[in-house]
Amino acid sequence: MLFIVDFDGTISVKDTIDAMLEKFADPSWQDIEQEWLDGKITAVECMARQIDMVKADHMALENFFRGIQLDASFLPFYKHATQFAKLVIASDGLDHAIKVAMRNTGWPEIPVYSNHLNFVPQGIKITYPLRKDDCTGGNGMCKCAVARSLSLDALGPIVLIGDGKSDACISGMADIVFAKGSLIKHCERNQIKHHKFQTFADVLAIIKQWPIEKLWLNEKQSSIKLA
Repeated sequence: MLFIVDFDGTISVKDTIDAMLEKFADPSWQDIEQEWLDGKITAVECMARQIDMVKADHMALENFFRGIQLDASFLPFYKHATQFAKLVIASDGLDHAIKVAMRNTGWPEIPVYSNHLNFVPQGIKITYPLRKDDCTGGNGMCKCAVARSLSLDALGPIVLIGDGKSDACISGMADIVFAKGSLIKHCERNQIKHHKFQTFADVLAIIKQWPIEKLWLNEKQSSIKLA
């Protein structure tokens, strides 16, 4: 069984990149965000243009990353889920920011699949080591490709936990979906069965009811009662 877990707005209480832009970039970053939301530009173009607007030194950015607030209920969920499943973080955000935030909270080290943050004088750049040109979501990293690769070694269904546009594509291939934020509307529009959640306490309450012995036999979501 494989859990693919988003970070920004899912494990983190707020979207990390949006919060960083609010603090270190000109307010016009929001105009670029709206272009992306309207479908006028891809996620990659949106992020590249916004990241170029960040003006801060290395120390200021590291302090910001250490201050990222995380959902405290993630840890009990993680401890339970990893008794019977593989779990990774897959994010169209910034790998270094995720790792610093998790490390600062004192949580276990979890595999992170994300875009790569590079420090430059008075700012940062972003590169896309996990980008797929044929990714239908147009994201910097393809969560579907990560899921397909990792599921070869993980017996059982693929479970997505996410909140936004970068999770839309993989929600169509996942066996079980936990959705919050705009991902709920995407699932409703596309008739994708899903659990709604606000915190990982909600997720934990649901997965504790699962017949784990059946999940290990690779049974799909039809055998699991969905909300």
